[in-house]
Amino acid sequence: MSNQQINITLPDGSVREYEKGVSGLQIAGSISEGLARNVLAAKVNGEVWDATRAIYQDASVQLLTWNDAEGKNTFWHSSAHLMAEALEALYPGVKFGIGPPIENGFYYDVDFGDKPLEGAELEKIEAKMMELAREKNEYIRKEVSKKDAISYFTEKGDEYKLDLIDGLEDGSITFYEQGNFVDLCRGPHIPNTGFIKAAKLLNIAGAYWRGDEKNKMLTRIYGITFPKAKELQEYLHMLEEAKKRDHRKLGRELELFTFSEKVGMGLPLWLPKGTLLRERLVAFMKRAQDKSGYQQVVTPHIGHKVLYETSGHYEKYGKDSFQPIATPNEGEEFLLKPMNCPHHCEIYKHKPRSYKDLPIRYAEFGTVYRYEQSGELHGLTRVRGFTQDDAHIFCRPDQVKEEFIKVIDLVLYVFKALGFEDFTAQISLRDPDNRDKYIGSDEAWNKAEAAIIEAAAERGLETVTELGEAAFYGPKLDFMVKDALGRKWQLGTIQVDYNLPERFQLEYIGSDNQKHRPVMIHRAPFGSLERFVAVLIEHCAGNFPLWLSPDQVIILPISEKYIAYAEQIKSLLEDQDIMGAIDNRDEKIGRKIRDAEVKKIPFMLIVGEKEQEEEQVSVRKHGQGDLGSLSLAEFVTHFKGIIEASLKK
Repeated sequence: MSNQQINITLPDGSVREYEKGVSGLQIAGSISEGLARNVLAAKVNGEVWDATRAIYQDASVQLLTWNDAEGKNTFWHSSAHLMAEALEALYPGVKFGIGPPIENGFYYDVDFGDKPLEGAELEKIEAKMMELAREKNEYIRKEVSKKDAISYFTEKGDEYKLDLIDGLEDGSITFYEQGNFVDLCRGPHIPNTGFIKAAKLLNIAGAYWRGDEKNKMLTRIYGITFPKAKELQEYLHMLEEAKKRDHRKLGRELELFTFSEKVGMGLPLWLPKGTLLRERLVAFMKRAQDKSGYQQVVTPHIGHKVLYETSGHYEKYGKDSFQPIATPNEGEEFLLKPMNCPHHCEIYKHKPRSYKDLPIRYAEFGTVYRYEQSGELHGLTRVRGFTQDDAHIFCRPDQVKEEFIKVIDLVLYVFKALGFEDFTAQISLRDPDNRDKYIGSDEAWNKAEAAIIEAAAERGLETVTELGEAAFYGPKLDFMVKDALGRKWQLGTIQVDYNLPERFQLEYIGSDNQKHRPVMIHRAPFGSLERFVAVLIEHCAGNFPLWLSPDQVIILPISEKYIAYAEQIKSLLEDQDIMGAIDNRDEKIGRKIRDAEVKKIPFMLIVGEKEQEEEQVSVRKHGQGDLGSLSLAEFVTHFKGIIEASLKK
């Protein structure tokens, strides 16, 4: 290899020789024209670069496209710059704060001076963005001295960029230029604006500069862009569908839960139908846990401050949470519990333990309290009081893998019964380059990490591994579920913990007659029951699995003459644990059917003269229509068959 050549290692392990100064885009072109047309950025030795940036040393290179999260991020970051260029063209003199990519799209904080931006103006900005995109202007990176950076933005009169430059070191400052727009930016960016084929500005909000309410309120414009117009249409359709499925809207319509300012923000009130749904979920999980050898426990909603100081939760949540509760005894303080695990440690400690006693599995539907900021609260997904389907397994180190596999099986059973079929498992491990931030011995960590990796492999899980995402007290497995709209939610987590057994001095006597620390496994397949219900509502659009529906049937008498027969049917169904109601309003049957459809009640049983004479019911299924006439026994068999199939383990 000559001095002018460098080695580039590609993700498949192959090594290719290129001339020094080669760019990711040129590497893509040497592989295929199609790849070169789609490359948005390049990951060089783990750092995302412009695809056009020259590489001068041997490197590992991954070419990023729209299919990679980091490719999308680069695309959306570049789109924020494109929007800023459009704004500068339309509103000369505007000033810019920050414009980062976010999970879906981007935003830019803008100072429009004295003139507020009207929502009606967004379409004009979108049109300007697409006009500029068609110019296919390159994103050009320039290294700039701090002095020149200050000079440029002083002349431009943009105090926000000057504020940002103030915190930067000389020699680390870069500008990016495209078309007539120059911005202070670390990058990276896509090769040129022509990649952006469709744009939609979604909404406008207010945001204080640097998040400080003492500073000026800027206008935050949210947008999203795509490399194909069709993808934007699909995304907008998904947003419309998401509005229809919003758990706050459906929760109100289906009378599941409510909130009251007098009770307090973020503290949900479960209405009778919501409580029924919640209790069915709890009963379902309890049955599954009983079969898996868990013992139910109950602990108080509060605990002595010392308990949470011992566990470390006071240090973690104390300042930003509900403040201590003082008692009449001077100096005595209690806290609303932020976690159930410290209580379970104390239950474990109530008597001596032997290696033969382990594993011990304690489960509790325990309500915990955390003072989320009011701006963070959102329906049931972010609340201040929520119930966890918490369990803690105390086991020997040699039992960790087996217990992990059992928990994975339980999580998979829950997902199947509730229709969550598309998910990945994230294995969160230590950062190998920063071991000081973790507690526990290397030997214990190595064993626990190997146990998680092997358990996930044995159960055939589709996994991604994230280094540095472990908790400080142990590695974990998080389940990332895609709902019916393709949105990702983190549901269910399993964590290995060496920290609490140490803090609480938990022990068991081993076969060697010596004292040992148990390993603690935290697990919560639902996570927060409130959040799980919110995700479930949006996933199934309120059409719950039959076994979970608060109202499983509604009996619709054609006229008041058949109410007595309807009541007889309701009573017989209740004997079979099939719950429902009678719609005895003086309304036409067509209206009753329509209303039952809106309420998403799975089965409608229509009764009139013919049904009464033949001791039958005319059955309609929500969303499917008429199933014909059945005897009550036939309907019960059909109903129970559906439930058995969905809950089959």
